Amino acid sequence: MKVLVTGNTGYLGPSICAELTRAGHRVDGFDMDYYKSARYAHLPAGLVGKQKHGDIRDISARDFETYDAVVHLAGLSNDPLGDIDRDLTDQINHLAAVAVAKAAKAAGVRRIVMASTCSVYGASGGDMLDETSGFAPVTAYAVSKLKMEEGVSALADAAFSPVFLRSGTVYGLSPAMRFDLVVNNLAAWAVSTGEIRLKSDGRAWRPIVHVDDVAKAFAFATAAPRDQVHGAAFNVAISAENFRIFELAEAIKTQIPEARIVYGQGAGADQRTYRVSGEKLAAVMGRDWAKTSLSEGVAGLVAAFRAKPVGPEQFEGPVFQRVAHLRKLQADGALDGGLRWAMADD
Repeated sequence: MKVLVTGNTGYLGPSICAELTRAGHRVDGFDMDYYKSARYAHLPAGLVGKQKHGDIRDISARDFETYDAVVHLAGLSNDPLGDIDRDLTDQINHLAAVAVAKAAKAAGVRRIVMASTCSVYGASGGDMLDETSGFAPVTAYAVSKLKMEEGVSALADAAFSPVFLRSGTVYGLSPAMRFDLVVNNLAAWAVSTGEIRLKSDGRAWRPIVHVDDVAKAFAFATAAPRDQVHGAAFNVAISAENFRIFELAEAIKTQIPEARIVYGQGAGADQRTYRVSGEKLAAVMGRDWAKTSLSEGVAGLVAAFRAKPVGPEQFEGPVFQRVAHLRKLQADGALDGGLRWAMADD
């Protein structure tokens, strides 16, 4: 198929584009490229055929002509980032995402895979949640994704199949590295300082899933038979890979025994706590669809951070920290208050 991936230069994009290409699809990209000056590594050559630059708030049906499927990743990509401006978060993650789906449908696209999140389950305690569980979103980001699902679901018909992938807490290496994700962040602290620094009391649950396995799920959803995925939401999670945050710290200490687990000043309970079932996805992809265990994924992070060191001033500052990076672009005049590039040549 011919596939357009929005947000292809972000954290998930390179892995997903590579997986789609390996599956034999022709892949193009569409991205605002907020983080072009904040790469942990160069984007590999040949990930996409044609790279389009633009804002999804300005997208039209013309941008989707000739495509068989769309993978929609573009948006404000985490809970703290969503809190920059709640209205902007709704405009980009909800209203613009629904507009993307409408434009794709108008252009004759038959399948759209929407990136959602397990954060829609919010403050859910320790019960194992599946796709029929109730929602309790606690952040603007999670609310915007839930509203996106509702809006795009209404577009489903015999000619247009939306699929919603609610990713768990993703981790692992990417050229567009995110250090705000808990496993990535803990591993970076451990390698750079010898301290595994927790910013909460560590008791909250998270469904952990490696970025390369997330890519497999997106590639599957893009090309799966219609009757397996039409209009459906799937947790991109592995039932056995739900951990409390302090257990993630212990897994990193296993790789770096000399590191100390420490708690940040004022570390308290994290409102976001959820254990997620991945049984629905396993039923269509096969029980062995995910290939990377937590120990394997952490080993990969540790090896990479030792080979290419990055310090807290980078991963907690404007080089790699998402909110700080956007704030600096705004302070420098590169982005305006609406998170649009201020100069035409950007």
